[in-house]
Amino acid sequence: MSGLLALLDDVAGIAKIAASSVDDVISQAAKAGSKAAGAIIDDAAVSPKYVQGFRAERELPIIWRIAKGSFKNKLLYLLPVGLLLVNFAPWAIAPLLMLGGGYLCFEGAEKVAHVLGWGHGHEDYEGKEDAAIDPAKLEEKKVQGAIKTDFILSAEIMTISLAAIPESNFWMEASTLAAVAIMITIAVYGSVALIVKADDVGLALASRSPLAATRALGRGIVNVMPHFLKALTIIGTAAMLWVGGSIIVHGLAEMGWHGPEHLIYGIAKSVAGGSGFIEWTAKAAIDGVLGLVLGFALIPLGEKLITPIWRKFAPKAV
Repeated sequence: MSGLLALLDDVAGIAKIAASSVDDVISQAAKAGSKAAGAIIDDAAVSPKYVQGFRAERELPIIWRIAKGSFKNKLLYLLPVGLLLVNFAPWAIAPLLMLGGGYLCFEGAEKVAHVLGWGHGHEDYEGKEDAAIDPAKLEEKKVQGAIKTDFILSAEIMTISLAAIPESNFWMEASTLAAVAIMITIAVYGSVALIVKADDVGLALASRSPLAATRALGRGIVNVMPHFLKALTIIGTAAMLWVGGSIIVHGLAEMGWHGPEHLIYGIAKSVAGGSGFIEWTAKAAIDGVLGLVLGFALIPLGEKLITPIWRKFAPKAV
């Protein structure tokens, strides 16, 4: 009997340690995720545009497909690669992130160029008309494009989060980063689902509610959502340029060239007048302008060289 009691006491002690470890993982994940808030907002702002133009009944399935792709990006690819790079090749992180930042600048600048009427961008390709006619092909193209963009933003989120995790053993870092990935993906795509279905909720309230005030609220939601989604598209494009530009500038500093980062910080601080919000806004604006300039410079390279090669070897990705 005494042996059984001792065994139960050991099991209870192990359970307490395990519970404490889970609490530590969740606490560290929440803190690390908060450091990547800017990139998380960018991800949430970019994603709704990928379901625009589809039937209402396809919106949630499309979001779920993108969310599954995001889980795969973070947990199967970025988490192990991030841990390996941090432990064995930390020098490679900055160049890889800068490649991703350059892609975001290219995507954002191309959208701006298209609005301004400067070319057609890589949206023109053989079979585009068939994709527009065939909803299944169009959906596949949109989903793959969303997952591709999510990969870049997820890489930024995971890298920032990993840097914010206190130094510990390999398994604690891996568990914390996995918790960050799961929590952020649920938060981002849960928010996206609420955004894109808000007009359906408003329509239901406007047509079915017995209360005049609720019907008026529903009509207001229906009227506001198209403008809100359009604003989100603009915010998403600006976010691509901001995040891309900031990745490039920070990557240059990590590689030893601190001049651009110090210059931007000095300009932002000089116009802020002691206001942290103004300083952050000024820095984000400068990063965005740099991202736009770099993106314009990358458009010829992307459209004439990189995109054709990508389509040749991975036709489903665009």
